[in-house]
Amino acid sequence: MAAPPSFLWTRRVFLTLLTGFVLLPVYVMVSSSLKPLEDVTGTFRWLPTALTIRPYIDIWSTVPLARYFVNSLVVAGVATVCSVVIAVFAAYAVSRYDFRGKRVFSVTVLSTQMFPGILFLLPLFLIYVNIGNATGIALFGSRGGLILTYLTFSLPFSIWMLIGYFDSVPRDLDEAALVDGCGPLKALFRVVVPAAIPGIVAVAVYAFMTAWGEVLFASVMTNDTTRTLAVGLQGYSTQNDVYWNQIMAASLVVSVPVVAGFLLLQRYLVAGLTAGAVK
Repeated sequence: MAAPPSFLWTRRVFLTLLTGFVLLPVYVMVSSSLKPLEDVTGTFRWLPTALTIRPYIDIWSTVPLARYFVNSLVVAGVATVCSVVIAVFAAYAVSRYDFRGKRVFSVTVLSTQMFPGILFLLPLFLIYVNIGNATGIALFGSRGGLILTYLTFSLPFSIWMLIGYFDSVPRDLDEAALVDGCGPLKALFRVVVPAAIPGIVAVAVYAFMTAWGEVLFASVMTNDTTRTLAVGLQGYSTQNDVYWNQIMAASLVVSVPVVAGFLLLQRYLVAGLTAGAVK
């Protein structure tokens, strides 16, 4: 049954308006990043009167953006890898085995998402400081401490998400692997994990995005050496002036890894690759 012309025109108008609403902020960022500071702070113009790439050059000297970029990449990357690895083992155990406290564990993992992050800020700060004073292990102001902090948020959700995904993977896959002589771990990595790639990729994207754009804990748990991009972008705002064109340029630059990663992994975000996997 063909759709009526009125529906087609309504859909086109709606999609056009939605696309404009989404792309308008991006256009403002791009155009502002190519303007001199005087043009950005003056009367707004939709079409720049003068184009310059100087903001993209100055962003690296106004603040140590390269160091912030490396810090964010290390923290987000390590937190993502740890979240995925731990979540795969924990979710597989909950999905495939029955043990005492299984339901309590699952509910506890999910309930941790109900609490706001600021509730844990002061306790984690005190724990890190006391551990540093007692053992000499510098968690406060270090990348390792920030990675552990991000794991407290990304790991519970990652486990809960993978539990549901592993439950959707047929148990016949495990049984077929065991019949062929595989042990539980070999069955996990050779059969279940390849079938659950979309869910694992979704968990990795979530964990990375959580760590990459987090501001609250990064602003408290870091110092000048370990500061991340989300906090370091505030350095373009000084007591004397705000370098709006550099802020826009830096925002676009730091968005490139996230956008590129999403474009490369988006084909894995479609669930349901297990059809016909059972021999």
